[in-house]
Amino acid sequence: MSDNFLYYGDNLDILRRYIKDESVDLVYLDPPYNSKRTYNVLFEERNGAGAASQIKAFEDTWTWDKIAADTFQQIVENGGMVSQAMQSFRLLFGESDMLAYLSMMTPRLVELHRILKPKGSIFLHCDPTASHYLKIILDVIFGDKQFRNEIVWCYTRPGTKHQKQFSGVHDTIFWYSKGNEWLFNGDDVRIPYSEKTLERGKYSVATSKVTKGISKRILPKGGKVPEDWWQIPMIQGNARERLGYPTQKPEALLERIIKASSNERDVVLDPFCGCGTTISVAQRLKRQWIGIDITQLAITLIKHRLQSSFGKAVTYKVVGEPVSLPDAKTLAEQDPYQFQWWALGLVGARPTEQKKGSDKGIDGRIYFHDEIGGKTKQVIISVKAGHTNVSHVRDLRGVVEREKADIGVLITMEKTTQPMRTEAAGSGFYHSEGWNKNYPKIQLLTIAELLNNKIIDMPPIHQVNITFKSAPLAKTKEGYQMSLDVE
Repeated sequence: MSDNFLYYGDNLDILRRYIKDESVDLVYLDPPYNSKRTYNVLFEERNGAGAASQIKAFEDTWTWDKIAADTFQQIVENGGMVSQAMQSFRLLFGESDMLAYLSMMTPRLVELHRILKPKGSIFLHCDPTASHYLKIILDVIFGDKQFRNEIVWCYTRPGTKHQKQFSGVHDTIFWYSKGNEWLFNGDDVRIPYSEKTLERGKYSVATSKVTKGISKRILPKGGKVPEDWWQIPMIQGNARERLGYPTQKPEALLERIIKASSNERDVVLDPFCGCGTTISVAQRLKRQWIGIDITQLAITLIKHRLQSSFGKAVTYKVVGEPVSLPDAKTLAEQDPYQFQWWALGLVGARPTEQKKGSDKGIDGRIYFHDEIGGKTKQVIISVKAGHTNVSHVRDLRGVVEREKADIGVLITMEKTTQPMRTEAAGSGFYHSEGWNKNYPKIQLLTIAELLNNKIIDMPPIHQVNITFKSAPLAKTKEGYQMSLDVE
């Protein structure tokens, strides 16, 4: 059985249901923290009876609504120092989005404290919008004596012509240990000395209290242990590492944290794992890992990233995704958009980057090449969770013609009808010059068929698919991972 787990769902529920007490060595989390929103809006009073907002991919959506109000009340009723702290925040902020954010984060931090081993550590990544408030919560939950470092991650970006203040080019990472003893592999994260330091080391002297005299300074081998400010570049737009996920963090940042505060075979957990940087680095460094995310889009990206980087060398279990038709129907009823992302993931398609309700008949796309030096081809995907009929097939034919696509695929929850199949068959074929083979122009696939491993009839996807940007091969101590066969 795999020691690695990828969970789809609300991390608070996952932590409470699946993660045992004192079972994790290292936690890293980079939660959404409203950084892109107008600062003053976070303190605006809101009606707690409003409809709950849906958490969507790539958005900071902590909002004061009924769910936030109920969560706040539960924290208060649990009593203790955490309750007192949250009541103080309410006096400061009122029923604002900032209070909603802290109300949502607090029970998750309580659970993360519970699952950490006695010598375990947590690294909370945030920005100046809420960092000072989060530190108070961490002090209350973990204890102020367990505070180890406030790490400042520094990076640069181009300035603007008319600036009225200094550019904000750093994030904050709070490091707390669970107990009074903690793991720190300083030698594993040493960085090279600068040329100036090496030159000064040849001649500088230091007073030795042991010899009570002057002795030559001896620099530790392997460089120095980093200070609490880290100059690590952000991922450049053309970097091989960049996968197109807006909040993606550089692997070098996670590598330093994981090397410093865990050993091989230790368990690393990321409850907001996004595009999977934490678990990818943990896999490369031979740690066990647990990733959690609330969006099917993130789960799809992570699975593709692991396949691209490690192939068959990585094994893991996915928990929470539909594995049967009743599961799929439940997801479709609970959240049609998560169902849509999950269904697209079954065929390796990228969701269209458009606002909900304005997809123009396109839910996803697959891009491919099927001849050397040929142009990029595309498959248009439409997903229907409800009732379907022949008109949906005609609509897809129209979209394929409008977009000048090569293949169109309709994914349905219901079984297809004979008129639908007849309409699809009348669309003809796409002829692949590279493979000298015909493929149906319009194809119909049901969720049941996809769960039984039926695939789109198109040029071999593992050789020609360019829909997702592939992560670079993972390099370990033994060399590059080479097992990239797709089953």
